[in-house]
Amino acid sequence: MSEEAVDAVERSMVKLRRGMSRQRLGKAAIREHNLPVDVQVLHVVDVIDEGPDHDGQEMSVGLVAARLGVDASRGSRIVAETVKLGYVRRVASQEDGRRIHLELTAAGRSVVDATRRTRQDHFAKAMAGWTEAEQAEFARLLARFVHTYEN
Repeated sequence: MSEEAVDAVERSMVKLRRGMSRQRLGKAAIREHNLPVDVQVLHVVDVIDEGPDHDGQEMSVGLVAARLGVDASRGSRIVAETVKLGYVRRVASQEDGRRIHLELTAAGRSVVDATRRTRQDHFAKAMAGWTEAEQAEFARLLARFVHTYEN
């Protein structure tokens, strides 16, 4: 493996992480679509929209907390606030009525759709000078990288 390539990827990922941690795209979505939410709500609805990791798994407060990188009690508070605001609902599990899973409400789906449009617009602008072949190759390689990195 090329040390130069790994160095370039690492540096680019650090810049990308910094840009994402400033929540630039979330704040842009809130502003552009006049969404009555904060960035924390965007993170929760995004995680729930992403869905479970595998068949048979349901979206739980614990899974949301794990994906957000927060402890269970903070995850519970964040989810409770998002439920209270009407973007997420708690639903009895189909497999075990004692368990609860989370799903988006229509309002939550609207927030996800607006946020995705904003992100896609920003990404499209970043790749505006690229050929369709370059865009397709980047999408393929990035998906491959993320899949390999996560596993």
